[in-house]
Amino acid sequence: MKQFTARLAWRRGAQPFLDQRYSRAHTWDFDGGATVPASSSPLSVPPPMSDTAAVDPEEALVAAVSSCHMLFFLSLAAQRGYLVDAYDDPAVGEMDVDADGKTAMTLIRLRPAVAFSGNKRPDAAAIAALHHAAHERCYIANSLKTAIVIEERA
Repeated sequence: MKQFTARLAWRRGAQPFLDQRYSRAHTWDFDGGATVPASSSPLSVPPPMSDTAAVDPEEALVAAVSSCHMLFFLSLAAQRGYLVDAYDDPAVGEMDVDADGKTAMTLIRLRPAVAFSGNKRPDAAAIAALHHAAHERCYIANSLKTAIVIEERA
């Protein structure tokens, strides 16, 4: 078994609390030393109670799925002898009411554009196979009930 940790820290300070007008800004601290400013989404809690410059949990979930997929894609491409120069994914998550009537991230749309160079370049079928294999191995995607769609961009 592997364990992964993150520390979340929030402090009320001198601000009111019971009126619901408190800052949702907090930090995420990771074991490698990175500290990420985090907050509720301004789509859920309007500013100034949310920090529009911070990462919100919904964005983080979309980024985690995209990142996991990319990391497996890159590894698989290297194993197959494809030289990847760039990978860009403007991923989008859609929040809606799910089949159980709960608000949930119901769809994550990965939209990667991958640039290859070198003598051996994959055709469209090989790229689709790489994405399929990466999706199958992505343990973040495997942990979610959210539908995840991959739309390769040129």
